[in-house]
Amino acid sequence: MTTVSPVAVPLWRRMLPHLLAVLFFLALVFVYFSPLVLDDQTLAQHDIVQFRGGSQEAATYRAETGKEALWTNSMFSGMPTYLISTRFPGDLSTYLHQVFTLNLPAVVANLFLALLCGYILFITLGVRPLVAVVGAIALGFTSYNLVILAAGHNTKSLSIAYAPLVLAGLLVTFRRNRWLGAALFALGLTMNVRSNHLQITYYLLLLVLVFGIVELIYAFREKRLPDFLGRTALLGAAALLAVGVSFGRLYVTAEYGKYSIRGRSELTAPSPGASAVAASDDAPSGSGLDRDYAFNWSYGVGETITLLVPNYFGGASQGALSESSATGKALTQLGVPPVQLRDYLSQLPLYWGDQPSTSGPVYVGAVVCMLFVLGLFVADRRLRTWLLIGTILSIVLAWGKNFETFNNLMFDYFPGYNKFRSVSMALVIAQLAMPLLAVLALARVLRAHRTTSAPVAGQPALTLPAADSAETSDLKRKLLYAVAGTAGLCILAWLLSLGADYASPIDAQLQQSGFPLDAIREDRASLLRADVLRSLFFILAAGGVLYFFLQRKLSATAAAAVMAGLTLVDLWAVDKRYLNDSNFQRETVTQQFVPTPQDQQILQDKDLSYRVLNLNNPFNEANTSYFHKSIGGYHGAKLRRYQDLIERQISQNNTQVLNMLNTRYLITPPNPQTNQPSQVQRNPAALGNAWFVSEIQKVQSPDQEIAALSNFNPATTAVVDTSKFPVSKTSYNAAGSTIRLTNYSPDALKYQANAAQDGFVVFSEIYYKDGWNAYIDGKLVPHIRANYVLRAMPVPAGQHTIEFKFAPQSYAIGNTVSLVSSIILILGLIGVAFYIWKKRPVLADQDLVAA
Repeated sequence: MTTVSPVAVPLWRRMLPHLLAVLFFLALVFVYFSPLVLDDQTLAQHDIVQFRGGSQEAATYRAETGKEALWTNSMFSGMPTYLISTRFPGDLSTYLHQVFTLNLPAVVANLFLALLCGYILFITLGVRPLVAVVGAIALGFTSYNLVILAAGHNTKSLSIAYAPLVLAGLLVTFRRNRWLGAALFALGLTMNVRSNHLQITYYLLLLVLVFGIVELIYAFREKRLPDFLGRTALLGAAALLAVGVSFGRLYVTAEYGKYSIRGRSELTAPSPGASAVAASDDAPSGSGLDRDYAFNWSYGVGETITLLVPNYFGGASQGALSESSATGKALTQLGVPPVQLRDYLSQLPLYWGDQPSTSGPVYVGAVVCMLFVLGLFVADRRLRTWLLIGTILSIVLAWGKNFETFNNLMFDYFPGYNKFRSVSMALVIAQLAMPLLAVLALARVLRAHRTTSAPVAGQPALTLPAADSAETSDLKRKLLYAVAGTAGLCILAWLLSLGADYASPIDAQLQQSGFPLDAIREDRASLLRADVLRSLFFILAAGGVLYFFLQRKLSATAAAAVMAGLTLVDLWAVDKRYLNDSNFQRETVTQQFVPTPQDQQILQDKDLSYRVLNLNNPFNEANTSYFHKSIGGYHGAKLRRYQDLIERQISQNNTQVLNMLNTRYLITPPNPQTNQPSQVQRNPAALGNAWFVSEIQKVQSPDQEIAALSNFNPATTAVVDTSKFPVSKTSYNAAGSTIRLTNYSPDALKYQANAAQDGFVVFSEIYYKDGWNAYIDGKLVPHIRANYVLRAMPVPAGQHTIEFKFAPQSYAIGNTVSLVSSIILILGLIGVAFYIWKKRPVLADQDLVAA
């Protein structure tokens, strides 16, 4: 008998498919973002522009001093920079991020990262490289990924991109090598948490939790509990390490969360315009967001079909139509000039779903949907159970107020769930689960059997079952079920659309302006039906490819390549509806911040610190913050007390509150009727940076404190909630006492006070308990809150130097923990890599894709 020695496969040959895949991903992102990469343009991202405005003071301070400004006065009269722009030197994962993204420019890096992590997920599961490329495309080009990039949600995009690494670690831990899996899990979760979008991390961990529950049930049935608990404990340790790396960011965020609009409200009375019923609908604990606010963006029940048919509800709130469309023809007949016609047709209200507005649907792809259904028949039972439950949970959570029976319970009682808004975002679970099951199904269909006849470095030969074998016939039958099921759903959607009215809430406004409503509704119907046919085509094409493969008319390589092409064409074309060349511009983000004549006029004032109120949408724009210390701003987690002040006083035109906030300048809106541009008005009643008062008005609750601001004179009176800040003296003689700001930086203020007698000073600075320290002549002294949001303190007679310094212990402690955890993580990854290299386990696809 002749013995054939195994033939070792050179390392370069083993690495070549992966290198080619990475080069392919680079080519894809370079082509998609060619205006940015090749033409030196920038992507117009609204939220990034607003971020730049709000973070400018902190960025300038960092550039000038090399230090972090943990507080900024540029937005909402002052707030921590933790969720705006704070760096944590102890977190060394930033260098890992540079490795993963190859230091590509933002946006390009985001998409590349999504493709790379998706590829790593499937490779670690033993899927052949070309099929893993299909999975990477399915995960990376899901429409939501590109929609959020167009909007500027870069951190959300990064968090989604790293999620497949977490799932890879989870599955490898329970199906393969526990140490490799734990290392992947720690790495993936570290990078996901580092991306700093906790809502995405929360949804990802919900999917992990569902996996754990399903796995626990099977472990109990199969009497594998000790093994399950051991692997779970290992993942728990990995999760703790991942949290430790980002501990600095998480610690200060948790601390800030108590005081932000995500934390507990101290007020019991409803704000002006809010009904008592609405107030009573808050979570029972009184913490977290208001339910109506959190559920405002809820996916419609019928809107779920957009996972399969993208334009079923019109796509985005503003979309484009051609001149040959029904609306184009109707507007032409109404005599609209060609130039105006093109402008009209470029921004039409095509969306007619349940959400207030949308930048685009969540579309996972017709090919992916068909393969997902196929996976329900052919994939490993535990995996398909997990991923099906995860997908259903995702959809139900996204329905929000449209399925209150379940979602109200989740919001009121499930830990942490009431901290997040825009519940439609829960569909990120589905956009992870559906492609995962879909590609495992594809791998199952294309899988060949392993034999022992080919001695190639321990890798047995692969053979395909015959076209008429029982196994192949079973796969053909299940493929037919999947194609028929998804195609039938398209046909059913078509039939249901025949009874739709295609009406949108905005149509009432269009009707008043004489817009041709019948025409736009006809176009909405046309978009729907065109996309139904489009999805039907891709389902049948993908099904046909797999059928020809099962007939052995196509090789596995050819079938995988065609499936990759179909998936890419399907998703790419839809993505380009929402992020295309029109989204790019020559102007950089920085160049968009050109001071207006009003800004230039205000900037002539060289005083150290004063505030500006821009009456042009003041609490939803951060352009003012780029140049000035703004009363308004743009941020999703402002201080709750300041939000209370906005709702109950500033929005009620309480000028005394503006005076106490040192609002020196107001920028008025332009008057289109008179063609008068915005004007700058100086407020002579602004009280300055600090002042002595003659009276303290005692109140006993937050409700009394905020109400007292409706009728008081802040120049002479300070309102103090003595239930929290006891005061022994309520009357002072302020005559002859002065105070002025002599030195300003974002987190350090210095004043010179000349008190003719013992006095009480109110500072026009936002009170924040955790971090601000007050000093008189270098000695630490207590300070209190006054006027609901400001700082105040008694000052003894005489000349004094008063300082406020922001030095939160949480930042220092968090940085230390992050540094230690980062070092442990890196050493652990190196150790596991060496261990795996020595062991060199063969990752087969048998366990994960077998029926």
